[in-house]
Amino acid sequence: MIHGCLHPRPVILDFDEPAGGHAVVSTTKLLLTLSLMTAFAYVSLVGLMYLAQRVLLYPGASATLAPEHANWGENVSISTPDGETLHGLYSQGESGKPSVLFFLGNADRVGNYGFLAQPLAARGIGLLAISYRGYPGSTGSPSEHGLLTDGIAAFDWLSLRCECEIVVLGQSLGSGVAVNTAGQRPAVAVILVSAYLSVLSLAQTHYPFVPVALLLKDPFRSDLKIAKVRQPKLFIHGRHDEIIPLYSGEALYRTAPEPKQMLIYKSSGHNDVWDDRMVNDVIRFLEARNRDAT
Repeated sequence: MIHGCLHPRPVILDFDEPAGGHAVVSTTKLLLTLSLMTAFAYVSLVGLMYLAQRVLLYPGASATLAPEHANWGENVSISTPDGETLHGLYSQGESGKPSVLFFLGNADRVGNYGFLAQPLAARGIGLLAISYRGYPGSTGSPSEHGLLTDGIAAFDWLSLRCECEIVVLGQSLGSGVAVNTAGQRPAVAVILVSAYLSVLSLAQTHYPFVPVALLLKDPFRSDLKIAKVRQPKLFIHGRHDEIIPLYSGEALYRTAPEPKQMLIYKSSGHNDVWDDRMVNDVIRFLEARNRDAT
């Protein structure tokens, strides 16, 4: 007699997870999340720098004109071929004496150079300093093409106004404008203060984590243009220049053709390079050039 059914015991298959399985998955997700966040932050930073690069390169373009500083020369207006109007200050030189065409740094203002205009005027030497397009008193927006156009327009204006020999002087960002102008117009000499090999090389030095060569709009390749500048050249640079390192100016100097000379101020940086010594060095260079020409 069968009193009940036999129920087979259930077979339970127990597959244990490998030890630490949850930890492996969590760590992988965390690393992936961190990688995505880092990539997003990098792309955002690079994108922001790309969009803001001209604000960084041309900080003086956001300034306002300070008439109280415009006290060393005549206010002049210069028209460019593409329809912009440039503000400038001009001190007329004496007949038979050269005039200096001054291209400033990226955050500078034309009214700041009375200390240079006055000793030049005392020797009969003229001075024209221009405010780039988009800078105080000038129309337009700054760009490399625009500034190079401004340089040529200023040279042509000065050559008609004074009918004199013109020495081109460029400081910092303006050194690139000076190199381009002297390569295309008959300047008799060139003075380059705190000059760079190129803005491209400077940007690569300051932002090594950014693909600068692909993103930079205004490379200012003085290294590719200096060969055309065969006039006498004076390079001046501060040994402790923290913005345009001395090696960049020296590299441009080595690339430049003769005749040339370089003065290195051992105690100067970038923003303190102008002092009485430098004014005197500039005047000596100008007067020596004038003696050689006569």
